[in-house]
Amino acid sequence: MCFDMWTDRTEKLVGAENVKRLENANVAIVGLGGVGGYVAVLLSRAGVGNFTLIDFDKVDETNLNRQVVATRKTIGKLKTEVLKEQLLEINPNCNITIKTEKLVEENISKLLDGKYDYVVDAIDIVTSKIALCVYAHRHNLNIISAMGAGNRIDIPEFKIMDIYKTSNDGLAKVMRKKLRENGVERHTVVCANTVAIKNIEGVGSISYYPCMCGCVLAAKVIGDLLK
Repeated sequence: MCFDMWTDRTEKLVGAENVKRLENANVAIVGLGGVGGYVAVLLSRAGVGNFTLIDFDKVDETNLNRQVVATRKTIGKLKTEVLKEQLLEINPNCNITIKTEKLVEENISKLLDGKYDYVVDAIDIVTSKIALCVYAHRHNLNIISAMGAGNRIDIPEFKIMDIYKTSNDGLAKVMRKKLRENGVERHTVVCANTVAIKNIEGVGSISYYPCMCGCVLAAKVIGDLLK
């Protein structure tokens, strides 16, 4: 069976030259959970041809309600390996590097040792998230970050904005302070435009919220790659 026409619908929309541009693009995605996993799948379906996937975690039963890597068959498996397999099922010609490590300040330069057109920050550990963003700005990496998508159940409304213009987002508030301390004057994020539900113990989640955040992130990345 021939799959040479799998990018045909995309080509009708953006043209053959842009399909080639996506094929040659190299994107690093850090954090492959509810948001990052969907970003990877959507970019792959759009034709992005080169990925570095970074995550240290395994699929857990609690991931089943929202993460694209999570099925009954993948519980206990490494998210990097599961997602690589999924992307290759979409595009067998895709070049995928996986790095199954927890990103911390000390190993960023080792994990991001390639030349990337975009870095997607979908990390949910605040210290790692801040370290990545500071590193990216100091090394002129094109980066975008996902902000909080938990404790919401309304119809999702996400905005792309500078982190210093965000509101109603506890994660963004913490990051603004730390980024300012490190001399980062602007940083692009995808942020929910609604207020999180209060008085919830821990973080609650619903299937469609991280997915929608991932959709907006992927749209921004693809749009910028095609400029």
